[in-house]
Amino acid sequence: MRQYEEPLRPSPTAAVSQTFRYISRIRSRSVVVKVAQDSSESPGSIVTYVKSSFSTAEDIFALAGIGFATVAALWASVNLVEIIDKLPVLPLFFELIGISVAWVFIYNNLLFKPKRQEFLGNIKSTISRILGQ
Repeated sequence: MRQYEEPLRPSPTAAVSQTFRYISRIRSRSVVVKVAQDSSESPGSIVTYVKSSFSTAEDIFALAGIGFATVAALWASVNLVEIIDKLPVLPLFFELIGISVAWVFIYNNLLFKPKRQEFLGNIKSTISRILGQ
């Protein structure tokens, strides 16, 4: 019995990867063009601004302290969440609280049409207040 051999064709993944490479080249060129067109200040003025902002030793120490405090707070919060997750009762308790809060929100704002319209009005007024309109 003779076996049927398919003619060699490029795989679909190769064609897709070539297309993505082409698109990424086009996008990167357009980004470079936009950056070159939109820059109103020369690169030297930005560097001088940063150097003048952190010229004193106090500013550098303050920045380092804020960075260290941020890393320490992130580490502590991640560890706290891991510890809480290991306790057998608390994750279930927090899940029930989350479900109940979601149901209360749905009941108070989305379930009935007059409340839903009032909620949308509140959202629109808040957006216009934030945007200054």
